Amino acid sequence: MTKQVHLAAHFPGVNNTTVWSDPAAGSHIEFDSFRRFAAAAERGRFDFLFLAEGLRLREQNGAIYDLDVVGRPDTFTVLAALAAVTEHLGLAGTINSTFNEPYEVAREFATLDHLSGGRAAWNVVTSWDAFTGENFRRGGFLPQDQRYERARTFLATAMELLDSWRGDEIVADKETGAFLSTPTPGRFAHADAHFDIAGQFDVPRSPQGRPVVFQAGDSDEGREFAASAADAIFSRHGTKEAGQAFYADVKGRLEKYGRAREELLILPAATFVIADTDAEAAELAAEVRRQQVSGQTALRKLEEVWNRDLSGYDPDGPLPEVDPLVGENTVAKGRASVRMNKDPLAVARDWRERAEAKGLSIRELMIEVSSRQNFIGSPTSVADQIDDLVQSDASDGFILVPHITPGGLDVFVDTVVPLLQERGVHRTEYTGTTLRDHLGLAPLGGTA
Repeated sequence: MTKQVHLAAHFPGVNNTTVWSDPAAGSHIEFDSFRRFAAAAERGRFDFLFLAEGLRLREQNGAIYDLDVVGRPDTFTVLAALAAVTEHLGLAGTINSTFNEPYEVAREFATLDHLSGGRAAWNVVTSWDAFTGENFRRGGFLPQDQRYERARTFLATAMELLDSWRGDEIVADKETGAFLSTPTPGRFAHADAHFDIAGQFDVPRSPQGRPVVFQAGDSDEGREFAASAADAIFSRHGTKEAGQAFYADVKGRLEKYGRAREELLILPAATFVIADTDAEAAELAAEVRRQQVSGQTALRKLEEVWNRDLSGYDPDGPLPEVDPLVGENTVAKGRASVRMNKDPLAVARDWRERAEAKGLSIRELMIEVSSRQNFIGSPTSVADQIDDLVQSDASDGFILVPHITPGGLDVFVDTVVPLLQERGVHRTEYTGTTLRDHLGLAPLGGTA
């Protein structure tokens, strides 16, 4: 059976995928950029727009890391504004489960789902370090091994709040004057190791009942969390073989939770570079990568592993002969690379071997090791690659991350989407009204 290709768009701007210095790049904070980006995604009949969020500006060597785009307005505010200028596009936001409270998050998502007519989605994330916690006067309050325990409890608690309204409480009978069918709508009580709350939830049941739930963890705990509670999981696996292995692993965990394979979608993030021919696209892709990893950026990325100030090194020269400094105090507080490269000495050995074998400079090596899933080629080639990966169970679709804001999505929508539509693997029109409809997920009924 031919699978449908799910497409989503990630508004760039929180990492060095974005080429903010390109003449075509615009603002990452003005609303018109969000509006234009959402309009392109909806024109392409995408499932949803995804907006990431960071709760603290990132630092390196004690200074703000200004090599990517610094600053992002509040996620809920932006998504609520986009609800007014879109009709079908899902609106997904990253909201932290470590430094928020279930009541406020449930209330905000219920509101967004009402305002959008059932298009809200929540990417549930955790914060892993004291760095972000300092903004909340909770630095280091939660041991790392408890992050997913709190996330699971946070999500379950938020869902209890959202389910506290069945959906039939409001009768609004103007003849009798009766507004509610019960005097206790939204009543809840929840107590566990993390939360002890009771009261009445004040937002009636929304069109979807709950937001669609996304999860982004790649660890064993993250995969298990997604299999138990998420509707979709993001993936960072860039090759067909790695994608198939991740796909099989996560889908294989669903049965023990009483879930079918189609109840959880696998959606890797992917960048793209498109030109008239494959050769032109490859040439353009190399130029884009050099824009994304400037000499300055290359040194900063190397510092994340070396844990040293490397500003005096030549980015077009060889790797440092000195080894990384190992310790808990890092020059790149709060960056994911710190926890991803748990053994910096081993990473350094691997990078030295790779650089020596290929004759790579620091910058060339950083370009090579920092590449993510890319679709590079003519529109036909890119459509072929996407369709093959989805039909081969390496994914259920892709979250596309353009390198230009806000117009970077246009070339994909105008050239690749029509080819996927011609093949019958991507919708030509929206047939449902909610994000659950777009993703092929069964609707949720009211609760007893």
